[in-house]
Amino acid sequence: MAARIHNVPVKLLPAPVSTQSHNRCSAARAVSLFAAAGALCLLVNWHDTPFNHLRKFHHGGTEAFANVCPQVPELIPQKNLDIWESLGATYDTDAFKAKAVNWLSEAVQVPTESYDSLGPVGTDPRWEKFYAFHAYLQKAFPLVHAELELTKVNTYGLIFVWNGSNEGLKPLLLAAHQDVVPVEPTTVDKWTHPPFSGYFDGTYIWGRGSCDDKSGLIGIMSAVETMLASGYRPTRTVVLAFGFDEESGGTYGAQTLAPELERMFGRNGFAMIVDEGSGYGEIFGRYLAMPGVAEKGSVNVRIEVTTPGGHSSLPPTHTSIGILAELLVKIEANPFRVHLARNSPPYRTVQCLAAHAPNMPDGLRRDILASAYSDKALRAAEDVLFTNSPAFKSLVGTTQAIDVIQGGVKVNALPEQAWAVVNHRISTESSVAETEAHDTEVLKSLASKFNLTYTAFGKNVVDRGDRGAYAFLAYGNLTLSEAFEKGGLEPAPTTPFEGDEAMPYQILSGSIKTAFNRHRNVEADDDVIVVSPGIMPGNTDTKFYWNLSPHIFRYGHIRTMGTLLPNVHTVNEAMSIDNFVEIIRFITTLIMNVDESALS
Repeated sequence: MAARIHNVPVKLLPAPVSTQSHNRCSAARAVSLFAAAGALCLLVNWHDTPFNHLRKFHHGGTEAFANVCPQVPELIPQKNLDIWESLGATYDTDAFKAKAVNWLSEAVQVPTESYDSLGPVGTDPRWEKFYAFHAYLQKAFPLVHAELELTKVNTYGLIFVWNGSNEGLKPLLLAAHQDVVPVEPTTVDKWTHPPFSGYFDGTYIWGRGSCDDKSGLIGIMSAVETMLASGYRPTRTVVLAFGFDEESGGTYGAQTLAPELERMFGRNGFAMIVDEGSGYGEIFGRYLAMPGVAEKGSVNVRIEVTTPGGHSSLPPTHTSIGILAELLVKIEANPFRVHLARNSPPYRTVQCLAAHAPNMPDGLRRDILASAYSDKALRAAEDVLFTNSPAFKSLVGTTQAIDVIQGGVKVNALPEQAWAVVNHRISTESSVAETEAHDTEVLKSLASKFNLTYTAFGKNVVDRGDRGAYAFLAYGNLTLSEAFEKGGLEPAPTTPFEGDEAMPYQILSGSIKTAFNRHRNVEADDDVIVVSPGIMPGNTDTKFYWNLSPHIFRYGHIRTMGTLLPNVHTVNEAMSIDNFVEIIRFITTLIMNVDESALS
């Protein structure tokens, strides 16, 4: 029987924050996927410090470690153990590997680039490429299309519902996105294999989207297709939601999927949500997986200077461009203060490493363990971590990056306007308002120095320490605003990862361990890989899904191998077939474990 296909009208879910924004630089996705692991991996190769002396590490050998980063054991499905073991044996075969290669390779061969400049669906013909991708999915995964109920939202958004036998249980939501970042035309000849070839060299599948995020989407579809073929049917409903413009902010994709999902299943209607995110890698001698339980917020601040124009043969002391340059230097010279907060996801990550990683420097381990009760130890650990890994410091705090600048139209005309945009990624311990207040305060003195009227985020600002500068006619104007007519995005609510509400996190952790161990034929060893709560420095489609569940995880089970590979968003993006099969194994295990759980 063919799947029932519903097309629903577009409805936008109000943003779950007081200020609305869903625009961001798509280049941040590479950071979002792997920076958490990469930032910590950089610590491994730090310069010599007083802390860089190792001791013999006895895991679990001291009472001090007992309550630091407790681990759940691997979680193996029991009710459907025979099917799980049979599927595991199938995934081990060369025949399945060949099938998996074709699934991902052929998906990569369908270009689904999304651009920041895309107009609304129905008005911009560049969206039509997704018709070809939908046709591919239907051909490649016939059982999914025959047995799951498909709803299309805003033409290209996809919701597949795999109905379970018990309608009283909240569903599991697995999310991914169909689109990929564009390939820069000038870089095509730098690829080892053409970017949309899906070429398989015996180890890697090459091409744009092979990792971000077609490995996630096709991994989900491959797992469900294979589970259907095995005869497996869930007790708990499983929902698949695939946006189509995540790389350009999700405005037409996930933002329209969210209200439809809420209409179908209700507010907080899902037991848990798993979307793309970080993966696992080896750090300080221990494999570490870091499912994202939080996302940083973001805001783009436009700094604009306007001054009188005129002929450049009669210039003032400072043009608008010169003034803007000094303002930007002031911004960079005054970064946000960064401190490692107890109970924040980055703090929990380093605690997990201190408790479980054998090669962490002795002094650093002692300070991290003592930091739970000693402010002095916390500051000492923070100093070492931030000094040796600026990337980790960026992961913890609110960042600033001047990414866009413009000013002037002609060489002999004084610029009447100059502006720049500063991109902030907001710490989970901060807010949009606090970030904007920081920028406002930093530039106060320069507004006075250059005799500019100062308006910041709709309010007039006067430096009360220098009122005299405003006693005569202002030379020009300084305006701070939220760029692109978009508001800021608050940091995401933190998913519970300990206590009575942490069962979804525990199920995910146990599933990660089981998939990792089974893929390597490791028998019942819970210490091979450690699971720690992590953080996403960028934003995924889940920023629209906050109303759907308090249990949102950003995790893709992608192997980092201690690097920022596999070249997400740049030349030579590739996914190893071994890792891709492991992703399919992980999704299969997760679906079965959530199905058998005591979650409501």
